[in-house]
Amino acid sequence: MHASQPQLFGHPAGLFTLFFAEMWERFSYYGMRALLLFYMLKGFLGYGDSDAYAVYGAYTALVYLTPFFGGMLADRLLGARRAVILGGLLMAAGHLLMTIESSPAFFAALALLICGNGFFKPNISTMVGSLYPAASGKRDAGFTLFYMGINLGAAMSPLLCGYIGETYGWHYGFGLATVGMLTGIAVFVAPRRIAQVLILAGALAAAVGLAVFRPDSVALIAVNLFVAVALVVAGGCAWVALERGGLPDDVGAPPDMPRLQHRVGGLLSRQWLVYLATLAAVPVVMLLVSGFSPVTGGEALMLLPERFLAELQGGGATSQVLAVVLGEMSRPAGLVLVISGAVALGYLLRQTLRLDKVPRERMFVVLVLTFFSLAFWAFFEQAGSSVNNFTDRNVDRVAETRVVTAAEVGQQIRLQPTQEQLGYYNGGERFGLDDLDALRDANRADPAFEIDWRVAPDNVGMGIARRDDETPASVFQALNPIYILVFGLAFTALWGFLGARRLEPATPYKFALGLTQLGLGFGAFYLGAAFADERGMVAAAWLALGYLLHTSGELCLSPVGLAMVTRLSPARLVSTVMGAWFLATAFSQFVAAIIAQFTGVAGAQGQSVPAPVDSLPVYGGVFGNIALSAIALGVVCFALAPLLTRWMHTRATDDGRDG
Repeated sequence: MHASQPQLFGHPAGLFTLFFAEMWERFSYYGMRALLLFYMLKGFLGYGDSDAYAVYGAYTALVYLTPFFGGMLADRLLGARRAVILGGLLMAAGHLLMTIESSPAFFAALALLICGNGFFKPNISTMVGSLYPAASGKRDAGFTLFYMGINLGAAMSPLLCGYIGETYGWHYGFGLATVGMLTGIAVFVAPRRIAQVLILAGALAAAVGLAVFRPDSVALIAVNLFVAVALVVAGGCAWVALERGGLPDDVGAPPDMPRLQHRVGGLLSRQWLVYLATLAAVPVVMLLVSGFSPVTGGEALMLLPERFLAELQGGGATSQVLAVVLGEMSRPAGLVLVISGAVALGYLLRQTLRLDKVPRERMFVVLVLTFFSLAFWAFFEQAGSSVNNFTDRNVDRVAETRVVTAAEVGQQIRLQPTQEQLGYYNGGERFGLDDLDALRDANRADPAFEIDWRVAPDNVGMGIARRDDETPASVFQALNPIYILVFGLAFTALWGFLGARRLEPATPYKFALGLTQLGLGFGAFYLGAAFADERGMVAAAWLALGYLLHTSGELCLSPVGLAMVTRLSPARLVSTVMGAWFLATAFSQFVAAIIAQFTGVAGAQGQSVPAPVDSLPVYGGVFGNIALSAIALGVVCFALAPLLTRWMHTRATDDGRDG
């Protein structure tokens, strides 16, 4: 810890500057993510499920791939501080471009967000670590506070960006994400007194927004109030911390690099070469994220050897799965990830086999648990794609005020159209999600608009509600970070309590617990589909339970993953292994998009979304299969845990780092 830096709660005052900069960056990122899938499906692009999932998967995969390069460039050329500023400005530009209804602007926005995240994400975390000396026992607690900032931003964004974007217009949601990103950068670069004002003003403004822009639901009012109070408390703490001192000037300073002896309109520094190269990379990333595929899945299938292809004839399900996988792998992002993954795995296996017994066995543990982590995140990340669509199409998000009675049959009534009307007939025409979305797009200026409804006999029992009684689907993405805020410290305390009594599970057992709970969460989604009403609508409680189980699984697996990599990898391989860990996380996002393809129920623009009763079996079937797969992997991990724990050699005197 910097000797001259004042503290608050035993932590450097500069930590709270980084806390709020990261909080606003995560607000902007998750705010955009909450709307991205719906924007592609319901906005001007008019994508079908398959194309939207492909672009979403490429985007999230590349978001996790670029931090490896951003961290390397910061270490060698820019320094963490400049890298964070560059990343933030690129991301703000990306969010702003999302407000333009143009396909090139859309993909340019995604490319800027991907490149910006690559610079921002790894380097602000590096700066947190640099506030503490290597032997500090408070480093882990500091990162826990920082992690709370991440989840506070992630919880706030769907409640504001998601709600405003779905209710008042996509561009308002994306615009709010832009403001959030610019606020985060301003907090980071502003003088201490201005940063204080920005932090407190931003927290108060967001808290007011949470109180004003919300569904008229008791549960959601309580959730918004919880997040608003947390924001104000965090803002007050940050004000006090910055009163004692801001972020030291030397934190994240660039390395002392000589200038290149080349003239391009003057003396050009290596830092400027990075800036120019980044701008040149944006069009390349645009191609990767666009999802363009030189061949379709069916064409890719025909490239297989005739003998193998003949064995697939008649096996419709297997052939369909293979076609989807090959089709996605043929896309640019898929090719990059597959080739990179194969090279990384081959290199690490070769290096592992050259190690001595103890470090070799430890590396085997890292590789095996990396596979289980990849599987976990491939299932978990359905949250932003297939689970998001499931929430929109099949989860009952309306608190109805009354129901249609038999006495109203044959009458024409006025009502605010909501999810309650999906699947019912109005004047002989079935009312679907496309109809509801079209009406809302045409009446953005008046969200409480009404329509005429001719009551048919099958309408008896149909719910009637106001628009304010319907919770937008994107808002439910706040459940995971809110659960983390509520239960994260409890899990930390639990592991500490068990560790003090030598009862804490070893890392492989925690991975097994995480996978099993993830499977149980998808089991909750499956049961919700099984107990849906006659319209095909699932009670929101099943969704909340599923997200709770997903979060408890995440808290078992996620916090120990990076620690495991740094603890078990040989010193000469640790950076490479860390890069491979993030590459596996990127690959898991790509696999998640492939899995989501099997829930596709809507085609391109002009092909309507099926009625809830028709889409329900598709989602229920896929979620049931994910549940069984995750639980099966958890069982396998439990079976391997004793061997993996032994191979960790945690009690050995040789830590294996001289391998």
